[in-house]
Amino acid sequence: MKRPKLRKASKRLSCSKRYKIQKKVREHNRKLRKEEKKKGGNKRVKKDLGVPSSAPFKEEVLREAEQRRLKIEEEKEQRRQAKKEERAQKRQKDKEAAIKETEPKAKKARRDDAANHSDTQTAPNKSSKQFLCTELNKVIDASDVVIQVLDARDPLGCRCPQLEEAVVQGGGNKKLLLVLNKIDLVPKENVERWTECLQQEFPVVVFKASTQIRDKTVQAKKSRIVASNEVLDKSRGAACFGHGCLTELLTGYAAQTQSEASLKVGIVGFPNVGKSSLINSMKGMMACNAGIKRGITKSMQEVHISKTVKLIDSPGVVAAPSNPSASMALRSLQVEEGHVSVLDAVKTLLKQCDNTQIMLQYNVPDFRNSLEFLTLFAKKRGYLQKGGVPNTEQAATAFLADWTGAKLSYHCKVPGTHCLPSYMTDTVVAEMQKGWDLTKVKTGNEETLQGVKFPNLASSITLISKGPTEGLLRVADISEEKPVAAATEVNVEQNNEPEPTTEESKEVEKPEKASLQSNRVQFNSVPIDISLSTANAEDAYDFNTDFK
Repeated sequence: MKRPKLRKASKRLSCSKRYKIQKKVREHNRKLRKEEKKKGGNKRVKKDLGVPSSAPFKEEVLREAEQRRLKIEEEKEQRRQAKKEERAQKRQKDKEAAIKETEPKAKKARRDDAANHSDTQTAPNKSSKQFLCTELNKVIDASDVVIQVLDARDPLGCRCPQLEEAVVQGGGNKKLLLVLNKIDLVPKENVERWTECLQQEFPVVVFKASTQIRDKTVQAKKSRIVASNEVLDKSRGAACFGHGCLTELLTGYAAQTQSEASLKVGIVGFPNVGKSSLINSMKGMMACNAGIKRGITKSMQEVHISKTVKLIDSPGVVAAPSNPSASMALRSLQVEEGHVSVLDAVKTLLKQCDNTQIMLQYNVPDFRNSLEFLTLFAKKRGYLQKGGVPNTEQAATAFLADWTGAKLSYHCKVPGTHCLPSYMTDTVVAEMQKGWDLTKVKTGNEETLQGVKFPNLASSITLISKGPTEGLLRVADISEEKPVAAATEVNVEQNNEPEPTTEESKEVEKPEKASLQSNRVQFNSVPIDISLSTANAEDAYDFNTDFK
């Protein structure tokens, strides 16, 4: 009954009515249980007790059972995905058939002509090595000055002899300039030594590109907040050093040429050395796409810096497969293309470093091989899969990104003796340094070194450089080039074996390895009776009782 001055009626019941309802519910449930018992469906499923702790080979049995379960689930998932794809294809076919029926005849004729034309003239694959080499040659031919960007952590490994030879012997009075990028990740003494070493061949400009340059639209939106922008501009990643010296150098050289056309400067180098970041830093805005992933730039792109200077961005130099595996792990696109696994690349890099420095850098305990290191590294970073299993592949990707990106500090020692390459002579060195204001270069490098904050020598990892990396510039060389056997050495060794350190690998020579392999002791297998009759009655256990 609805009481006056209340919107809703009360839900309260009298005790006798409530007890009556509860009694009816109990009788109904009792009746259902009796009917279920008559049908014989009241039998409870027996709980699986599992494998007893006293059973022999308990871990192996549980592992096999888990593998069988995972295999069954995987097959079910594959069947489910196949049915899903089949239904999607059927819906797509029905949709296309309905569209074709309602389509006018003139539109059908145009679509058929376009399909025939696309079959005859297919678009080039921008990810192919042939296309990348063609675009790189276009940049070299169109440039008056070629800037080869080098990673300051391994300048010698970032040099391409084929590229330098093509510029030096190409004619047209082309100039080659070396830019030492990412100097904030190398100790100051190492940068100064490399600058002195490289200046014996070409003019060298030290540079530190900005890694926090935004697009014009983003800058316009965030320009209202002045305080946050000031903090970002003073941060270590947003700061850029060396762009003033390089801009003045190129502007002065353009004024000497006395040409009406603007000076074309080609930016070349291996992937992830900072070519696009250098252009963005000199432009002051996001003009080219840049990121940690290698091979983002696929084609040439022109960027106007001033009225007299125009920069041309280029794709990375394609590394030849004949290079050592350590150089290929840092310079090539084999990991991105799927030709080499990330685990093999990490294993190759760890062989070139000292384990103690890696332990201190990543704060992990001692490890015997690359797989154990990636397991510890994954637990440290929290890269875990379902069930708390360390995701070694994700850890390897993060480790490789630290080495190729602008994050990890490592350096290579400068060679004790310096000798000119075969394509370089004293006359060529004098010709390449002619026309540049070397005094201004030296002054600008000193100012840049004073402003950059360098890491400590003790906190930087020492890497063993493998020398200059060979590149492919001609399309004909790509089909003829074949990977050497040294590139496949990584797959031969097992992950469970401890890896030798760099000091031990230097002492061991190839003849000694061959003699050790020939003098291995071979053991003959001994037949062992593992029948059930030899086992005791107490140890006998029938596994079919729990696993059928």
